Amino acid sequence: MMKLTELFQRSRSSGASKSRKKADLLFDDAFQRKLETLAIVSRRVFAGRLKAERRSSKRGSGVEFADHREYTAGDDFRFVDWNVYQRLGKLLVRLYEEEEDLSVYFLIDCSSSMGFGDGRKFDQARRLAAALAYVGLAKLDRVTIVALQADGSSRMPTTRGKGQVFKVFDFLRGLQPEGETDLGARVTQFVAAHKRRGLAVLISDLYDPQGFENGINVLRYNKFEPYVIHIVDPTEAIPRLQGDVQIRDCETGASREVTVTDGLLRRLAQAMRDYHQEIDRFCARSQVTYFPADVNTSFDELVLNVFRHGGFLR
Repeated sequence: MMKLTELFQRSRSSGASKSRKKADLLFDDAFQRKLETLAIVSRRVFAGRLKAERRSSKRGSGVEFADHREYTAGDDFRFVDWNVYQRLGKLLVRLYEEEEDLSVYFLIDCSSSMGFGDGRKFDQARRLAAALAYVGLAKLDRVTIVALQADGSSRMPTTRGKGQVFKVFDFLRGLQPEGETDLGARVTQFVAAHKRRGLAVLISDLYDPQGFENGINVLRYNKFEPYVIHIVDPTEAIPRLQGDVQIRDCETGASREVTVTDGLLRRLAQAMRDYHQEIDRFCARSQVTYFPADVNTSFDELVLNVFRHGGFLR
């Protein structure tokens, strides 16, 4: 008779194999073809906007004129405005706005709740991260992906250029949802490790016992620009349960016996609606871009809606 431990190991190996195959399908050839189309569409959606809305307030040697200042010994004569000198007899130096590439960070919630059920939330999160990262890479932004994990954060090193998208795929394929959610602690670790500020795209279901506000506020208070993509599975508000059942927290393992009635299900659905409205109000009040991403919406439509919603492309 096969030993129980051997059976478990085979089962676990089979499960891991299925997980790897599923991850490979996330970024198949069809998905990769969509990325270029979405990158083109993103340029059309935002056609006419300044290429450098991300201009820094620094004065440098860029191409956009900003101001004048008086000439001082040692200044480069090439920047002297000779037209002004001819008219006013003053030596003034032209100043230009210096354009900087944007740093874009994708912070992916890798807690167990993201993999709850059939894992659609975690798959959608990874596909969205890959698509938006590709758009950033195509625009020559500095792209970094950070996995917010219970045992600390892992990261894909900063990269540029759309040819690097395969590094994005490889990193995202290797992620697994496990452990408890603590966005505040995980984002605090991220902030401590990344001194260059930029756009921080938080992709999460925002189920956090400590409060979803904590992680977002850490980004705000440390001068990152948060962009919240809320992964939503509507079926979680209408579970197919009836009668006496034992429910278990997928992250902590805590369990409770409850009697499921129609009234309880209605209260659950209302609580979910209230929670989503609370997140929406908090983000609006804090001037944080908030985008709810329904897992039942097609991936292409979701990405286009992100573009139309604004706040991501700069």
